[in-house]
Amino acid sequence: MLDVVLKSFDKPDEIRRFEKGKFEVVKIGGLTIGRATYEPGWKWSVHVSPLVGSDFCSVEHVGFVLSGRAAAAFKDGRVTELSPGNLFYIPPEPHDSWVIGDEQYVSLHFLGAEKYTK
Repeated sequence: MLDVVLKSFDKPDEIRRFEKGKFEVVKIGGLTIGRATYEPGWKWSVHVSPLVGSDFCSVEHVGFVLSGRAAAAFKDGRVTELSPGNLFYIPPEPHDSWVIGDEQYVSLHFLGAEKYTK
């Protein structure tokens, strides 16, 4: 018989920190789930790019926006705004991302968390 497992982002398995943000990781039930928390002014190409050695993020994402707003921008000029309550899919093609406005952005990541910021 399998046991029920309870975990919380209050005690994540891993925290990946970078300027103006963090990415908390919880592993549960064979899944890796992430919580992204970005402060106003955060931008992937400025604050994460130097850590991973790539100009753009190429990780595939499926997630849910809890609070704040962010943009996802692709090399071909497409820009999509992510707002609270949005479920999102970002394809695994080079993209940048940044916080919009003065509110902290928080989202959950159900796909891509194992590779994000690495």
